[in-house]
Amino acid sequence: MKTGRNVFLTGAAGSGKTYVLREYIKYLHELGADVGITASTGIAATHMGGITLHSWAGIGIRDSLTKSDLAEIAEKPHVKNRLRYASILIVDEVSMLHHFRLDLVDKVLRQVKEVDEPFGGIQVIFCGDFFQLPPVSRRGEPDAFFAYHSDVWKSLNLKVCYLEEQHRQNDASYLKVLNAIRENKVDKEVREILNTRHEVSLRRDLRKFPKGLAFEEATRLYSHNVNVDTENERELQKIPGKIFEYEMESRGKKPIVEALKKSCLAPETLRLKEGAKVMFVKNNFEEGYVNGTLGVVLKCDRGEIEVRTVSGRVINVPPESWQVEEEGRLLGKICQYPLRLAWAITVHKSQGMSLDSAEVDLSQSFEEGMGYVALSRVRSLAGLYLKGLNEMALQVNREVLEFDKKFRELSRVSTVHIQTMDQLKIDKMHQEFADKVRGAVGSKKKKKKPDTLSETKNLLENGFGIKEIATMRRLEEETIVNHLTDLKKKGLVKPKDLEHIKKTIPLSKFRAISAAFHKVGVAEGDSGYRLSPAKNLLGSKYSYEDLQLVRLFM
Repeated sequence: MKTGRNVFLTGAAGSGKTYVLREYIKYLHELGADVGITASTGIAATHMGGITLHSWAGIGIRDSLTKSDLAEIAEKPHVKNRLRYASILIVDEVSMLHHFRLDLVDKVLRQVKEVDEPFGGIQVIFCGDFFQLPPVSRRGEPDAFFAYHSDVWKSLNLKVCYLEEQHRQNDASYLKVLNAIRENKVDKEVREILNTRHEVSLRRDLRKFPKGLAFEEATRLYSHNVNVDTENERELQKIPGKIFEYEMESRGKKPIVEALKKSCLAPETLRLKEGAKVMFVKNNFEEGYVNGTLGVVLKCDRGEIEVRTVSGRVINVPPESWQVEEEGRLLGKICQYPLRLAWAITVHKSQGMSLDSAEVDLSQSFEEGMGYVALSRVRSLAGLYLKGLNEMALQVNREVLEFDKKFRELSRVSTVHIQTMDQLKIDKMHQEFADKVRGAVGSKKKKKKPDTLSETKNLLENGFGIKEIATMRRLEEETIVNHLTDLKKKGLVKPKDLEHIKKTIPLSKFRAISAAFHKVGVAEGDSGYRLSPAKNLLGSKYSYEDLQLVRLFM
């Protein structure tokens, strides 16, 4: 990847594809590269902190493009700017991407960049595993084939990197099962291993779990949404006590807001009780959870939700936001607590997760790869509770089997190629690619207007307040507060530049919020006051923006 080659990064579930991808993205950000971080679905995109490929390229749900469509998309300012300066495109979960949509993205990039090469000549990294869930066509769409059937895939000269180590499972018996399904070699022995986990009592196995992991923590995976919704509501009703409802807040352009809602795993109306089993649906390393972390609600009321995770950590859960910005301008945003009921989830929504334990019902599996995805989420055989299984659950696509052999062979060729290269040559290739990326960044800086932080800084230094700056820049006040926070962190503003802002904060508000910050203190390892503990202490009287503003002066 660091030599600038186009790459298909693949491997079995749990082989570390996402980890490698994140490391490469981190490297690119250090170079200052303009990277398109995308995935085939909104759920997969949240794992990478990106957006769907369809949104990134501006094609939406189109399944074809006329010349006028292409010209229209290419002239949209937010699409044009995003694609013109991009030097790398990353596409995760490529197995779920329709072949014809990949060709549409290729056409848009060629048009915008005015370069008649695959994807307009930028580096492309595909990541995924074709043994997992395939693309699904809506009614009226053309037949969906895997992405490797697209014209552009065949013209990219992709280097295949096939990861072969296993990092999710280290249970030999369970790996034997998963590999057998993947290789279409399910025999009597494999079926017998699976049968040992069929209709096993969760309660009976309680003593086998690690300390702090009770039998309630086993997530149930179903093939259909209706089973998931029914199960979660049934379990919620079993718990005594009051149900609290938390409504999602939204703002911005309706199509973007609707797209955010569709891709977000948090429900529009979150219904909770104390004792409810929940799953976090967003990464927040600072607060101590990631997408897929399981827990139990210890406390919920109008102003606070407290969750104990499987590891025993107690978290005061802050609301989170999912938003789309373009050059500092907020286009759409939704806010909700990053939780969903988690007695049950669908197999589709589980893709990309690692689960310590799961109760899996595959009796209604309806497509090849579904059983492999569900079973490969679980870390060990001891954590698997198999409620049902049909023959489809053990099937994988036969075409994929043949292509997988080719991918393995191409990966071996890539391995030999790079192992036999002189290290000085490799270093030179790395440097040439890094210079090329930095050159693209420099070119962008020459052509673009001053960056958004600089514009806010200039207005601030001229004595304008938050409301005035927001109005002049046609941005949300919340965005301007975020700019001030970033400017302070980077040491780009002096205390005297903020004095006129401080004077706009009512003294009673300032005292109440600063007292809350002092009361909760700064935890060991934190770089400053965290918003969530103070917000939980204050309740709904003050917003997160209020707290963020006061924190500027702490």
